[in-house]
Amino acid sequence: MPDTGKLIGSGRTADVYEIDEAWVLRRNREDWGDAAAEGAVMEHVRAYGYPVPRVRPGGAPTPHTSRTSRTDLVMERLTGPTMLEAFVAGAIDAREAGGVLASLLRQLHAVPGRHPGTRVLHLDLHPENVLLTPDGPRVIDWGTAEDGDPGLDWGLSAVILAQVAVDDAQPVADPARAMLVSLLADPSGLTGEGLAEARRRRAANPTMTAREVELLGVAEELVRSVALLP
Repeated sequence: MPDTGKLIGSGRTADVYEIDEAWVLRRNREDWGDAAAEGAVMEHVRAYGYPVPRVRPGGAPTPHTSRTSRTDLVMERLTGPTMLEAFVAGAIDAREAGGVLASLLRQLHAVPGRHPGTRVLHLDLHPENVLLTPDGPRVIDWGTAEDGDPGLDWGLSAVILAQVAVDDAQPVADPARAMLVSLLADPSGLTGEGLAEARRRRAANPTMTAREVELLGVAEELVRSVALLP
């Protein structure tokens, strides 16, 4: 594997390396995901004005990357904190954060899917996957994106926040609950079917800890109570 630049970020499934002032390399770990497919969906939504990083055409062929497009994605280098970092720093409050997430979901679901009758879904839209740049929020980490019904996207964002909100060990449990309430304020695209499928997918997610899986039941109950779903 060729040399990479300086490591500047790490998540559950990938690492991000510096290329230069304009570009970074996001490298998947353990054959996770498909970087070429991820880049394609990012370019699709960007063509409709959705706020995502630019992707370098051809992706991998640079001195810092391999030619394994399933592994490497070269994209625009953005400046600014994640929404979670901005919240911790006091630059954004919980209610505003939830409202931004809701706005980003509504904006995304206005983008036509690549199959008739569908919309593009991110399926992992939460405060750590939104960068607050000087030019506004930018959504990252599109490895789980697919075409489908928007109710599932709302369900996953809601369940992710709820899992934090019901975890007493989390220092941001109360703010996560406030974000959830703001996320699901009218108009929300959450449906009962979307919520049920979101819980199923979270339970099957291999990156989840045992504790996170354990909290899914009470997290779903919280979402239903906030959204007034039966």
